[in-house]
Amino acid sequence: MEHNPFVASTLGEFEQLVLLALVRLGPEAYGATVRREIEGRAGRQLSISAVYTTLERLEQKGLVRSWIGEPTPQRGGRRRKHFELRPSGARALKVAYKTFADMTAGLERQLKAL
Repeated sequence: MEHNPFVASTLGEFEQLVLLALVRLGPEAYGATVRREIEGRAGRQLSISAVYTTLERLEQKGLVRSWIGEPTPQRGGRRRKHFELRPSGARALKVAYKTFADMTAGLERQLKAL
């Protein structure tokens, strides 16, 4: 699959939150942990289907990769689908972060006054 760098670098807000959660969680990232991370840090109530839909879209864009882990007794022998950031996802996240930082630089006082 050929990846369009423009598409990869233009992330929606929720996509950014999901990618940031993957960075924080590292190898422990799977749908439920991504959901808990975003809910805990961003204070947003999420459906698990919204998280998985976004993870699948990010995988289709080539920004994350997934794999099925080993079955665990805690999950009744079921397997868990894990996700990790790919290099293209890291680049897209860096671009989004830099864009936001550049746009907000020097606005601290004005933003507090809003």
